[in-house]
Amino acid sequence: MEQRRHVTIVPMSAEHLNDVAELEQICFSSPWSRQMLAEELENDCSSFLVALDDDGSVAGYAGLQVVLDEGYIMNVAVRPECRRGGVAEKLLRVFTDFAQAHRLAFLTLEVRASNHAAVLLYSKLGFRGAGRRRNYYEHPREDAIIMTRMFQNELDSADAGTAANGV
Repeated sequence: MEQRRHVTIVPMSAEHLNDVAELEQICFSSPWSRQMLAEELENDCSSFLVALDDDGSVAGYAGLQVVLDEGYIMNVAVRPECRRGGVAEKLLRVFTDFAQAHRLAFLTLEVRASNHAAVLLYSKLGFRGAGRRRNYYEHPREDAIIMTRMFQNELDSADAGTAANGV
């Protein structure tokens, strides 16, 4: 197992855009442009986080869009040399904590069917397969697995436990 990487999770700002746009180019076959990322900084429904190494460089980033009580994880990317060090997990735990604290019904995302490491990570964090989008990705053409983590059941269980304990 790889050693856990020390990173600091912070909100993405304009100063991170060049590094995040470069990371998009490295990690994705259809990357978002710097302009697209900049527009997300102005979107009140979106929240983007970056994971900064000790030297201040971007090791990874993730984006979340919230619509009413639904959370959509848009992007998760980690520099190849930083992978398997817990960076993506730390980013995603911020989003799962946010979802629970703000009583979102669910978080959902798409992942390449062949990205077994990501599927395992998402499963570890409570996401379950909820469907498939045929030919969702290009270069190469591939299906996406839709993975969702429901929170309403967790809230109902917690409320039932509280009621059962007379609290």
